[in-house]
Amino acid sequence: MKRIIIVLMLSTLVLAAASAQQSVSSQAAAEISFNYVRQTGSASNQFAVWVEDNNGNPVKTLFVTRWTANGGFRRRPSTIPVWVKQSGVAGLSKAQVDAMSGATPRAGTLTYTWDGTDSAGRAVSPGNYFIILEGTLRWENQVLYRAPITLGQRAAPVEIRGQYTGDLTDERSMISNVRVQVLR
Repeated sequence: MKRIIIVLMLSTLVLAAASAQQSVSSQAAAEISFNYVRQTGSASNQFAVWVEDNNGNPVKTLFVTRWTANGGFRRRPSTIPVWVKQSGVAGLSKAQVDAMSGATPRAGTLTYTWDGTDSAGRAVSPGNYFIILEGTLRWENQVLYRAPITLGQRAAPVEIRGQYTGDLTDERSMISNVRVQVLR
């Protein structure tokens, strides 16, 4: 009888801990939003949004354009090269690539939310992270936004600026008005 009570108590504790873990990881931790304008012509409209830890290790890709993730980076190595290197996409399975990629979206305000988990769905520890947005504007013209965030702090907006490389052209309008918000 004592064993049954102990087993029931332990089971209840395990279920409560799992439920708490699930509710923490299902809550939005941070989000990034930006205005996106599709460019005409080739070698443009590719971007990725991901999270890195404070040491620069990839935590989770929130979105990457399908063309790049499905091998476009091999055909055009100048396409979102930072994400390609950080993500290790060349070694990922088709299922892993499908889980993080999607069709190039329509123009408008795009928002991507990080739930505070890693690529395996495990809740990460509170601390310092970066939300990163990289875009290929056209050929070698790139933009990279890195927003430092502190998970586990109160909700707050984060200041962020883009770093452009390549020729400064009209394609800068592809990604603009980038905003990052820590939600918990």
